[in-house]
Amino acid sequence: MIAALGIRLGDPAAYVFLAFAAMTCGSALIVAASRNIVYSAYALLLTFFGVAGLYAFLDADFIAAAQLLVYVGGILVLILFGVMLTHKIRDINLSNETTNPIIGAAIAGFIFLALAYVSIYTKWDVVERTASPTTGEIGKAFVGKYLLPFEASSVLLLGALIGAAYLARREKEKP
Repeated sequence: MIAALGIRLGDPAAYVFLAFAAMTCGSALIVAASRNIVYSAYALLLTFFGVAGLYAFLDADFIAAAQLLVYVGGILVLILFGVMLTHKIRDINLSNETTNPIIGAAIAGFIFLALAYVSIYTKWDVVERTASPTTGEIGKAFVGKYLLPFEASSVLLLGALIGAAYLARREKEKP
């Protein structure tokens, strides 16, 4: 992956890329392996930041900003509110008696080896990096070629917002 970006291993940018990749993979492992849901939610924060950093490193500035705004600013805050407002978090047991960790580890190891084989032995095409930011091009596409789907999604989101406001304001029926 680093070679496909045109970065040599001695370059400082390679170490930044590897740091973001390690942070993303390590925090994702904590999300999956932690038995405390609060720790999992905070590790998910690091995972989202790491993915946004990788997007920014790949010159996908709009996708990196959308990752931060949508996932960190919206989804993760919603998850944290749900976790913090849930009563008796400490009493919840996240383990399941029907799972077998040996079979799960074997399947995960097989998938890891298959992905490692494909990533090592595939001839990756080196793509020249674009110098221009992608935000302007995406904005022009939203108001040009993709205007109708953009407006349809905005009407759909507006309907969801009005429905949520209606459900939140509705008075409880008297029994």
